[in-house]
Amino acid sequence: VQLQASGGGLVQPGGSLRLSCAASGLTLNRYAVGWFRQAPGKEREPISCINPSGGGTYYADSVKGRFTSSRDNVKRTVYLQMNSLKPEDTAVYYCATASQCYDNYDLGFSVLRWGQGTLVTVSS
Repeated sequence: VQLQASGGGLVQPGGSLRLSCAASGLTLNRYAVGWFRQAPGKEREPISCINPSGGGTYYADSVKGRFTSSRDNVKRTVYLQMNSLKPEDTAVYYCATASQCYDNYDLGFSVLRWGQGTLVTVSS
């Protein structure tokens, strides 16, 4: 079983990126998917969670209104659309699965599986 985040890269402040989270050997549609990030020298920060099959999406205040998580159950992929990016959004971004979001953007100890990260750099 593998879970992989992709789509990172270098973007200018104010720009946009869309990250993808895909799985092999796992039916991602059945799980909640959380997004986390870890900036250099900082602790890992939870930023969003999307329930299976339209059950709700939750965001940290730091990204609310700028980031949107969605899922394509046909492609079995979860996306994180990031707009109005700021230099402080620079981090390695990870996706993770859980059975549900439990009405929170922070999966905490509910994480079942972590994915490989993708680096997002916001710089001019």
